[in-house]
Amino acid sequence: MDQCPECDHTYDLDEALLAGLAIREGIAAVVGILRDHAPADLAKRRQPDTWSPLEYACHLRDMLLVQRERVLAARRTDRPVCTPMGRDERVEHDGYGEQNPLDVARQLADAALLFTTVLDRLDPTTWSRTLVYSYPEPTERTLRWVAAHTLHEVRHHLLDIRRQVG
Repeated sequence: MDQCPECDHTYDLDEALLAGLAIREGIAAVVGILRDHAPADLAKRRQPDTWSPLEYACHLRDMLLVQRERVLAARRTDRPVCTPMGRDERVEHDGYGEQNPLDVARQLADAALLFTTVLDRLDPTTWSRTLVYSYPEPTERTLRWVAAHTLHEVRHHLLDIRRQVG
């Protein structure tokens, strides 16, 4: 994927080194929304098959934690295979829509800091390390791609959340 047609994010692997700052900025915007809106509004699904803003925020939190573990695995193991995170199952299994938005805001900020700290510690050689990303089909990816993809996730889901809260 070179560019997302829905959110217009471009996968620029040369900008991966700056992804940490952009991820923190995007997550700060999500945290602000979680703090500024009523819990009932955040938990409400506008359409049955579309996650609520709170569910998107929980997904972002868990995705950042999973991506952190993937980057760390790629640092210590050659070509680790990333198992799917079970994104859709987590919504129900972890009760995303029932969580306290202020707790999620704090956890999301922490998850962003944990992930971006790992990115910020990568040296030029390490950025080229690879892992096997399983979605949509097994493909070898560099850590540069992981950073660009994670930034895309943050930007895309911030857009999803903003569409719902106005």
